[in-house]
Amino acid sequence: MDAAKPQTPIITYEQFRKMAEESGRSYNFAMLDDAYALAEGAHAGQKRRSGEEYITHPVAVAAILLDLGLDTEALAAAILHDVVEDTEIPLEEIERRFGAEVAALVDGVTKLGRITFSSMEEEQAENLRKMLLAMSKDVRVMLIKLCDRLHNMRTADSWSPQTQRDKSLETMEVYAPIAHRLGIANIKEELEDRSLSYLDPIGYAEIVDLMGQKADALEYVNKIAGDIDVRLKENELNDAVIHSRVKSIYSIYRKMFVQNRSFEEIYDTYALRIILDTIPECYTALGVIHDMYHPLPNRFKDYISTPKPNMYQSLHTTVISHEGVAFEIQIRTKEMDQLAEYGVAAHWKYKAGVQGQDKLEERLAWVRQLLESQRDAEDSGDLLRDIKSELIPEEVYVFTPKGDVIDLPSGATVIDFAYAIHSAVGNRMVGAKVNGRIVPIDHKVVTGEVIEVITGPQNKGPSRDWLNIVTTSQAKSKIRNWFKKERKEENITEGKAALEKEMRRAHISVPEDKYDEFMENIARRQRMNSVEEMYAAIGYGGLQTARLLPKIRDEYAKLVKSSDPVETFDIPIKTHHPKASEGVIVEGIDNVLVKFAKCCNPLPGDPIVGFITRGYGVSIHKTDCRNAAPAFSSPRWVNAYWAENVKESFTSTLEITALDRDRLFADISSLLADMRVPVYSISARRTADGRAAMSATIGIQNTEHLNSVISRLRRVKDVMDISRGTV
Repeated sequence: MDAAKPQTPIITYEQFRKMAEESGRSYNFAMLDDAYALAEGAHAGQKRRSGEEYITHPVAVAAILLDLGLDTEALAAAILHDVVEDTEIPLEEIERRFGAEVAALVDGVTKLGRITFSSMEEEQAENLRKMLLAMSKDVRVMLIKLCDRLHNMRTADSWSPQTQRDKSLETMEVYAPIAHRLGIANIKEELEDRSLSYLDPIGYAEIVDLMGQKADALEYVNKIAGDIDVRLKENELNDAVIHSRVKSIYSIYRKMFVQNRSFEEIYDTYALRIILDTIPECYTALGVIHDMYHPLPNRFKDYISTPKPNMYQSLHTTVISHEGVAFEIQIRTKEMDQLAEYGVAAHWKYKAGVQGQDKLEERLAWVRQLLESQRDAEDSGDLLRDIKSELIPEEVYVFTPKGDVIDLPSGATVIDFAYAIHSAVGNRMVGAKVNGRIVPIDHKVVTGEVIEVITGPQNKGPSRDWLNIVTTSQAKSKIRNWFKKERKEENITEGKAALEKEMRRAHISVPEDKYDEFMENIARRQRMNSVEEMYAAIGYGGLQTARLLPKIRDEYAKLVKSSDPVETFDIPIKTHHPKASEGVIVEGIDNVLVKFAKCCNPLPGDPIVGFITRGYGVSIHKTDCRNAAPAFSSPRWVNAYWAENVKESFTSTLEITALDRDRLFADISSLLADMRVPVYSISARRTADGRAAMSATIGIQNTEHLNSVISRLRRVKDVMDISRGTV
């Protein structure tokens, strides 16, 4: 286990400087020395959890960047990357001494420490958003952050077990996928392996042990490398370089425990990599290999003609030796190998045109696309979800009818495919064909499928339900944008209705005289310019009501606290017995005015409790109403019971959702009439996704009667959902 997760030695600045001098690259050592002097003084007295001087960490980060071939400014920023966040040195001092470029890099990796967030997830999302924004302008920001996280993971044994798990999970879900997208294979694999050792130490140790038992297999693969080298030279491929490669522990773990395969079923535990000068030579070498060994069916992948989204290129084939041993061979050019190992860092490590500015821009296109999709998403959690869904290593490759290749993340649907072609195609989509056959709208695409999008009229537009089906941030962004631009008034209506429904479910009832101010406070906390803007954001999917609810609860708690002073209560007396009118008995109080709370709309059969109001008698709530939460701590709450044989008629509002069709309104109205249920009001409207939203206020005797009505209504054709609302 120690061999797979080696201890990290401390690197002094003198050692780092010597490594930089021996690299052969031209560095501004005066700037690096000045950066170290400032950082050493600023961090003086600070210790890491392991007990080491804190300055050893930024020097180690700079050393990792040095191995990647980064320039002077990046190395100086790495040495200074914690100065602004953890010491009294301001960013202005960094800019004055080292210039705007170094200051921008340091600022990009500095957390938003002076801002208060409502949750850890929001803080994580906003810090990540800041880094991605800086990275879109200068990729070195993320390279510094990745090396910072890598050194932290190398020294994570000093953390508490819970911190180890939390940081490892974040590394696995965010930073390793980013390293993958940037094409830096070595950093990505080490981040995954070290994270796995803390998330599942038993599984990690098991794989290390299995690999130790098969150490002789590596010797066998090296012997085969000699045979291949001879055959390649016979075919005039004299400059071929052959390396053996060991698969990462996490890659083996995923195949064993996620794909449920045994260790013996993993053919690419050990592999050979053949590096050549040109692409034609790669295909020639492939022919030589297949002539020497029998290739396994469905195990050949051509990433040269169809590169991965991170621009990775190589030929992969799995063959069986004459002794019956299966192993993988990768074939690529020198340039492809350099890009595969160092990704975007090859732009600095190999200056001789290995990766031009155009390819660097192409590698960073996903960052700008992700940020663009987030621009209209008011929910911070969306960024984390998009990172986790879009940056996963697996991709699928599908084709248009004309043969164009579209790459999508695993789990993407035909709707994602349509929006990947063009927003106009996605907006007009009414269906799709896969390999000539019509499929459901939520069909998940598989590599090799030929997909044809069926479009409708020009003004067709997407469905709101698609936001719950698509997986790519690109598709979500384009759907939200369509609703934002084309359905503003409808968005406000939909958003307001959705928010009020969520508040009713949470039993939150705000007095009418304070409702506007309450909503303005909520909108302000969401950094919205107006309440209507907040409603519209909910309507087009940019803001989720479930994620807004904690802030509403918090604001509501303040409202309840401010309006609940301890005082003597004045209860109006009625001239007749309460049982004869409202059918409620209030414990300890006779002849009291009773009213039923609109926040929960109690009916006979519901467990109830009373609240003594100021000047309006006793307000009756359901015991599970959120407003009744403080019933055991406030003297204003009293026990209440339904009188026997209540004969009063009560009102209840039903919220009905159904598929829109002809005669739907008539069918529901007729059923209520047949059941002799009084109808005090009923309204209906059509939503943009082809559904109907109805609200009916009816007369009810008790909860048993209400449940009977709801049960009958559910049998009406196309009725999808019925919930109990407020009057």
